[in-house]
Amino acid sequence: MTEILTAAALLVTAAGLLSALAAGVISRRGDQTLPVLLDFLTAAGLIRLAADVSWNSILVAAAVITVRKIAAIGVTAGPRPSA
Repeated sequence: MTEILTAAALLVTAAGLLSALAAGVISRRGDQTLPVLLDFLTAAGLIRLAADVSWNSILVAAAVITVRKIAAIGVTAGPRPSA
């Protein structure tokens, strides 16, 4: 089961990179691209946590979620480009 979850985390990470790239190409705005990538990385971190429940995995998942929250605050607080 661990191999399946590890492979799933890798696939989710790859899907996140591709989705963020597609969002960046379509919107050309980083404030819409970064949350997409971070949501996928959060999901991959949680899948990895399910595969290996250890303090190291818990800390990695918590760090990814913290970075996601800080980045979301930074993106929403930043200046908006004029249309």
